[in-house]
Amino acid sequence: MRGQTRGVSPHPTGSTFTVLLVCTGNICRSALAERLGRAYLEEHLGSDAADLRLVSAGTRAVTGSGMHRDSALVLAGYGAEPGDFRARQLDGRIASSADLVLTMTRAHRTDVLERAPGALQRTFTLPEAVALLTEVVDEPTGSDFPDRARRLVTAMAAARGRRHGGADDDVRDPIRQPVEVHEEVGGLIAATLIPVLDRLVRLHPRDPAGSESGSGERRGG
Repeated sequence: MRGQTRGVSPHPTGSTFTVLLVCTGNICRSALAERLGRAYLEEHLGSDAADLRLVSAGTRAVTGSGMHRDSALVLAGYGAEPGDFRARQLDGRIASSADLVLTMTRAHRTDVLERAPGALQRTFTLPEAVALLTEVVDEPTGSDFPDRARRLVTAMAAARGRRHGGADDDVRDPIRQPVEVHEEVGGLIAATLIPVLDRLVRLHPRDPAGSESGSGERRGG
């Protein structure tokens, strides 16, 4: 299998919980999601935001490129900035080292698993992940934040058999589309990513008590 990494543990360990976001070029969907999510975490976890690490990559990345200008415009509407973002290529090691992989489409999910077969139980499309979380009622217990977060992912995987996936599990590609499509896609990413991050944040000892305002909310103007 292409880019497959062998000899890497299928169950990451460590003091940081890593979320990997994946799309095709890593300049629109996953790029926006990474920087939107980082802004959300910085707002809600402050100096502890590094405990929940958000990264992204593309299955056919425009390596080294900045965020697409229309995605950056949409991101600014949520109060976040691209900063020093640069696209990078997905490989097996990147996929294998993530605690949770959130892809934009089912095809991307397949691409991830071709590179890292051991990541099956922690790889979901973004809409799939937020749907599965509604099936996970009990908050997991554990010795520390990464342990609790990994247990939540395990519960999500266990819930997968209770739902049927379909086209609604995909986030469409806005590349070469009008800015209105980028706005629509950005809205879907915000509506699905922020609830996933919020559920993870609630497992952190520095729980911000469920504030719903901030970077997941579209600003006027």
